[in-house]
Amino acid sequence: MIDLYTASTPNGWKASVTLEELGLPYNVHAIELQKNQQKEPAFLKLNPNGRIPAIVDRDEGDFAVFESGAIMLYLAEKTGRLMPADAKGRSRVVQWLMFQMGGVGPMMGQANVFFRYFPEKIQPAIDRYQNESKRLFTVLDGHLAAHEYLAGDYSIADIANWCWVRTHKWSGVEIDDLPHLQRWL
Repeated sequence: MIDLYTASTPNGWKASVTLEELGLPYNVHAIELQKNQQKEPAFLKLNPNGRIPAIVDRDEGDFAVFESGAIMLYLAEKTGRLMPADAKGRSRVVQWLMFQMGGVGPMMGQANVFFRYFPEKIQPAIDRYQNESKRLFTVLDGHLAAHEYLAGDYSIADIANWCWVRTHKWSGVEIDDLPHLQRWL
């Protein structure tokens, strides 16, 4: 059994969608970010950075894993699913996973904050993060023009990117002119 400590955010969804796709049994422990529960000592034992999600694999001696991408990799490796066994296939998946973790996630996160939540509307910041998110979406669209999924078969790379791309309207980033991304989404 796996315990999932999470909140309803794109990074939280990455862990829960992966668990669902793999059909693994898990218990959800909702972390209230507004109450800073992720900064409490009990949670910091799971993730010293105080960010969601985190999991504890009870079947593996209460093994804790933090960071959404690390959780996805762990679960894929644990089950032998959503990740190819060969080095080239694995590399393709990891490349697109890192594309999300180093690009799509950070840019969309900032686009969301500046567009939706920041009390002062700082237009250059909004433009910068929305434009970079759109550029990254254009990269995805170009790749998906020739591929059904990001890295061969459906994988954790698709899940990771999907969890962030699906929030495009919330962050003010339109994808009307990206037909391959729309199909994939």
